[in-house]
Amino acid sequence: MIGHQEAEKAIIDAWSAGCLHHAWLLAGPQGIGKAAFASRVARFLVTHDAGGQGGTGEQGGAIALDDPGDGAAGRLVEAGNHPEIVRLERQPKEKGKDLARNITIDQVRTMIRRLYLSLSLGHWRVVIIDAVDDLETDGANALLKTLEEPPARTVFLLVSHSPGRLLPTIRSRCRTLRFQPLDPDVMTAWLHELRPMLDRAEARAIVAASGGVPGKALALIDSDVAAMEKKLLAIAAGGDPDNRLREALAREVGGASNRARLELVIDIVPGLLARLARERPVSEIAPVLAGWDRVQRTVRDAVRGSYDGAMVGFEIGNCLAELAPREG
Repeated sequence: MIGHQEAEKAIIDAWSAGCLHHAWLLAGPQGIGKAAFASRVARFLVTHDAGGQGGTGEQGGAIALDDPGDGAAGRLVEAGNHPEIVRLERQPKEKGKDLARNITIDQVRTMIRRLYLSLSLGHWRVVIIDAVDDLETDGANALLKTLEEPPARTVFLLVSHSPGRLLPTIRSRCRTLRFQPLDPDVMTAWLHELRPMLDRAEARAIVAASGGVPGKALALIDSDVAAMEKKLLAIAAGGDPDNRLREALAREVGGASNRARLELVIDIVPGLLARLARERPVSEIAPVLAGWDRVQRTVRDAVRGSYDGAMVGFEIGNCLAELAPREG
């Protein structure tokens, strides 16, 4: 995990001072690393003492979330078997691999019953809800009651991609940690560490398209940026008279699972237009730039609404097809 040192410091300082708040709202874009951070916090708490005594790390320096702590407890965490880490997330549907739409009230009630059992190991019980945005209305209300009267030695870590949609009363019971997009230079260095052979231009395109969100970058890192650029240039060069390339583009960027790829395309196109603008008369490029403004408006409208990625992809193809030389 990279970045988010301020969030780590907030947790460590509160634990060291013996004033760890009972509920933390981890707020930020999806893929920024909130769930991974919650797992690190949970591991730290169940492998260390109750806090309040300061604390030094394994080498005698300042303690950090990745300090190993108790070895036996740590091995239980690694195996996914630690009894005092409770996770609440959407479950697979009875048929198929898709996840349920929400975290159900039954899941919340089961979790609440467990919280009033005595601790069986260590000093803390940690509840991770990933994501709290997914709670059914009844489940959110039940959680609120528990946050208002929390069990002793229990810490709630609420992962939220859209904190503004939560009940204000839930937000008010939590201390908020905001996870901001990472600096492009930090992201680029991280990508090169992951993939040393990654082309510099491709790394820049992935970082720009990711918006500083590591999860999104990981989704894009195996995308063939060069092949995508080649396809877009082919549309601009030949006009795609039979719509074959535009339809293929729409399929590749359509659907929620391909949103990161669509955003990569959106990031690539302005650079392609700038390159072509240097090679073509201004009179040929001006209409296309106006068309790109139209596409960007379409993207903004789609994000606010149903986000029809395939439609946006086809519109991008239409914009590029206008660049094709006209016969005669």
